[in-house]
Formats: sequence, structure tokens, C-alpha cells
Amino acid sequence: MISFDFEYYRPKSIKEATDLYQNLASRGGKPIYYSGGTEIITLGRLNRVYTDAVIDIKSIPETQTWGFHNNELITGSALPLSIFNEKNYFPLLAETAREIADYTSRIKITIGGNICGQIFYREGILPFLLTDSDVLIAGSKGVKRKPLKEVFDQKLMLEREEFLVQLATKKIYMEMPFLSVKKRQQWKTGYPLLTVASLKKDGFLRFAFSGVCPFPFRSEQMETVLNSRTQPYEERALASFDYLPQPILNDIEGSNEYRLFVLKNTIVDFLKKFEGDENK
Repeated sequence: MISFDFEYYRPKSIKEATDLYQNLASRGGKPIYYSGGTEIITLGRLNRVYTDAVIDIKSIPETQTWGFHNNELITGSALPLSIFNEKNYFPLLAETAREIADYTSRIKITIGGNICGQIFYREGILPFLLTDSDVLIAGSKGVKRKPLKEVFDQKLMLEREEFLVQLATKKIYMEMPFLSVKKRQQWKTGYPLLTVASLKKDGFLRFAFSGVCPFPFRSEQMETVLNSRTQPYEERALASFDYLPQPILNDIEGSNEYRLFVLKNTIVDFLKKFEGDENK
């Protein structure tokens, strides 16, 4: 049970939502944008989140968009994770999303909630990092479109009054070879040890990671090492660790040493599958 009371609002447009936020904040309120709400409920019960007003963005049409427009796939931030398998326009996203929690939870968890949440896994961001996607962000100054890589640094860099509206991904990325694997130490639907996603573009492998560090990331420096075919698979994997962000997670799901062991083996498996096992 949540230990505090809050007001609930459900605006029908982006402007109504941002105006409402500004009005509530100007009166000393602490509003929160809400799409799926699973994290707000979970962390609210633990007294790690407090709000006196919830602004539910699910009735804003732009946040429910899922389809192609001008050779781009538009992904609304309030779409539940379950829809990506039901309408599989983006295979890498579908593969990654179906490993997040269980199906019952995926009906409630939204892609925007996963990306903008406080829980550090946030695997939903990985496909968008790999595909040079753009984000549409709404705030008091209107809606702006930015390359994701410009506004993502360990987390999506949003101002307090801003919320994620959509993600835009070029259609050409939907057809590229990919792999996405989640490794767990415990039960099938428990928290992951780590997740690795990879995409092959023009013969070059891109990699993005979750669960290795306390934030998801893509490292172009690691990719340069991992694409150096003059080295054996395992040597490449180990050499790429020189460019891992810090710190490496060390928690109940697994020690930092164990995580790096699993990460190395996972990367080697990816390299073999993409390049073919040449007995390296």
C-alpha cells in the first residue's frame, strides 16, 4: 500500500499535460508523469518515490502511436511492452522486450516507463541505442526532436517538466541482422544478470549492454575492439573490457567477477554467430 495520497489527472493532449505540470509545480506541487505506473507503485510502497499529483499520459494520442511514417517506425512512449511481439514491426525490440519481466507485467509496463525508470536495467533502451533512433520530448517550450545519443548519458536526460513522447527509428534498421540475449542466474523471470543486444550494420557489429553497470550503455570504443578480426574471439572480448564504464555491478544477482565472466562468454557467442566459427 502507498503511504501517501495524490491527485490523478489524465490529459488528452501534450499541451494539456505540460500546462498541467507547470500549474501544479508553480503551486508547490510535486507532480509525476505516469504511463504504466508499475515502478511508481513499487517504489512508492518502499517510500522511494513521493508525489502529490500523477499526470497519466496514456490518453495522449501521440504516446500510443505504433507504425511507420515517412520510412520511420514511430514508437509511442505509453505503449505496453507486450505489443511489440503482437505487432512485430521491430524484431530486435520485440526480442529484447519479451525478456523483460513476465507477460502479465509486460501488459502494464510501458516502453517509456522502462526507459525513464529508476530501476537500473532499463533494457528497453538497447534497441534504440543500436539503431541511431531519435526521441521526441515534450516540455514547457513545446516538443523537440533530438538524436537519442545526444540526450542519453546513463539515463535519458529530461528536465523535470519534460516527458518522453515518442521514439523514431529508420525503417532500414528493421531488416538488419541482430541478436539479443538475457542471462539470469536464478529463475526464468527474475531480475537479469545482464542483457546483451547487438546489430550488424554494413558488416560492423554494434553492441549495447544492460546489467553490467548500474545503467544501460553502448560503447563505440568497445565496438572498435570487438570488430578487430585480427584477434581471436576471446582476446577481443577481454580487450574490450578496458573500455567498460565503471563501476561493474556487484550485487545479489551476481558478483562483478561473475558478471564479467558471463559477459565475456556471451560476447564470444555473439561473435561466433555473426562471423561464423572459424576455429579461432
